Amino acid sequence: MSSHGKRYSEGLEKVDREHEYEPAEAVALVRSLSSAKFDESIEVHVRTGLNVRHADEQLRGTIALPNGVGKDVKIVVFAQGAKVAEAEGAGADVVGGEDLAKRIEDGFDDFDVAIATPDMMSVVGRLGRVLGPSGKMPNPKVGTVTMDVAKAVEESKSGKVEYRTDRTAIVHLVIGKASFPESQLLENYAAVIEELIRAKPSVAKGRYLRSITMTSTMGPGVKIDPSRTREIAGAAAAVAA
Repeated sequence: MSSHGKRYSEGLEKVDREHEYEPAEAVALVRSLSSAKFDESIEVHVRTGLNVRHADEQLRGTIALPNGVGKDVKIVVFAQGAKVAEAEGAGADVVGGEDLAKRIEDGFDDFDVAIATPDMMSVVGRLGRVLGPSGKMPNPKVGTVTMDVAKAVEESKSGKVEYRTDRTAIVHLVIGKASFPESQLLENYAAVIEELIRAKPSVAKGRYLRSITMTSTMGPGVKIDPSRTREIAGAAAAVAA
């Protein structure tokens, strides 16, 4: 007996599980299958052919989605002195130092992104076991350890998201909401695929993009043809028209 509900099962019947859809077809289908009472997120899961046991075959970076992700991104900033006012002025939700670190150690985790100035990393460093597993540890490689906290906060608020391969070499990303027009979801999807191709490690061997699945929060997965990447931008323009 299926562990999923009736809505999910009905949606599953509309999906050809063996077929790899074109990106525009997949976006339209996934949106049509999102039937929850809330505005479901649209997710993309990309299985790569990388061997993530090797440090030089791991992916990690950031991408500014052209249409954002449709959610209010909550940001905490570790800063002191003049940088406190700079972070607050840019829209940071919580700014602090030792006091913020203590709150997080005590269980505070109601935020999506943590940013820190370099001089605060001695404080942030001890939070590695808390922030690391959730992917929230500030990192200079993705621009979350910086003296330009205003720019970092503004970029995160406007739709800049971090991506990374998990232990099974899959990249999981939210690309928007079911309420987004199809053209905006397709543009965000195209931006993700273009970024992953750009970031392909030079040492990677074999097939790089093994499989791509798109789904809504409560809906079934829809497979996308990984080879259909070059015409995505044109398809997005056609959908918008």
